[in-house]
Amino acid sequence: MSHELFEAARAAMAKAYAPYSKFPVGAALRTEDGRVFAGANIEIASYPEGWCAETTALGHYVMGGGGKIVEIAVIAERMAKCSPCGGCRQRLAEFCRPETKLYLCDNAGVAETVTMGEMLPYGFRGDILK
Repeated sequence: MSHELFEAARAAMAKAYAPYSKFPVGAALRTEDGRVFAGANIEIASYPEGWCAETTALGHYVMGGGGKIVEIAVIAERMAKCSPCGGCRQRLAEFCRPETKLYLCDNAGVAETVTMGEMLPYGFRGDILK
């Protein structure tokens, strides 16, 4: 299953719009019911108004009805084991649990598996706002 998610992230990365940084990134997430939502980074000339691959994938996920996210894969063309940036870690944490698996990929597949709790141990929690 993790290799399938890697393939979805890699396919998304191929659609990245990164003319300025030349740093294409792809992300894919899988919900508990097996649906996969993928996204790529999109840059615009007015930095920092573009958005990350994880943000694009989350947009598709929300518009697709959401659900429990159980796995996430991230790949960057020019960097093995690229992890989500700080902002995306917080965005993902909004919809994930600490035990959600995060696959850090290289060009061949999953290079390392961590959890969202390991990536963002003290993330801001939305439940305290309710």
